[in-house]
Amino acid sequence: MADKCDLCLLGLIILSSLLTGISGVDHVFISSGGNVRLSCNNTLSDCKSKTTWIYSSFRHSGTVALIELGIKNKETERHERLSLESDCSLNIKNVTEEDYGLYTCQQYVNGQKQGSDARVYLHVLHVSVSPTSSSSSSSSQTEISPGHSVTLSCQLYSYTGFSCDDRVRSEGVELLWVNQAGVDLKTDSRYQILSSSDQYRCIITLTTTLLNEDNNREWRCRLTHRNQLQTSVRYTVKYSGEKTLFSDRFVKTFTHWLYSF
Repeated sequence: MADKCDLCLLGLIILSSLLTGISGVDHVFISSGGNVRLSCNNTLSDCKSKTTWIYSSFRHSGTVALIELGIKNKETERHERLSLESDCSLNIKNVTEEDYGLYTCQQYVNGQKQGSDARVYLHVLHVSVSPTSSSSSSSSQTEISPGHSVTLSCQLYSYTGFSCDDRVRSEGVELLWVNQAGVDLKTDSRYQILSSSDQYRCIITLTTTLLNEDNNREWRCRLTHRNQLQTSVRYTVKYSGEKTLFSDRFVKTFTHWLYSF
């Protein structure tokens, strides 16, 4: 019960920071598979040997030091994907949905913390595919054939303690499935679009039955903020002989969005 109360309290604090505009908090949205740079806004001169990056999320209790006084913690699973820039920003390569959470940059001189913490909330957009046939695969290409139903699940992993409805109302954050022309697929009766959420994610699923003419057809999950595109992930159907390969292809030209309060 105490753990649940702590989560609720933390969620209210985060929501309060979003709504009231507390300074020193950045929010970065990015698609899984991309690279991201998290800025440390309180850097000192010659900051690399003075910088510590700390990570925390709802999924894991406590915090983890990813970088401590400029040195990577090699005991973390992601250490090979991390690097510290000369301006003490944190680079994360090949972002996964497990990377979402709160990143805090701190500066130390002679063991004493200097200035205020720089906090960055990383939100990760990820898409998975679930063919409703007898065979399934977790790979990026799934063998299916026309006439089979397929479900795409687009998930926004966020370090928040409040619902997606609250986020839509307060900040206008929204997930959409669109076609290659950018048309919302909710307007097409061929597709079943459902929205849901849990403690960590906003989810929008697309379910449809594949047709012969779906070769090279592309569907995109788009993350928008106040009707402005922030990042997206796309899935494309490819035919190979008599089989259909349903493959995920990340938008290489995606942009990640950072906003400050």
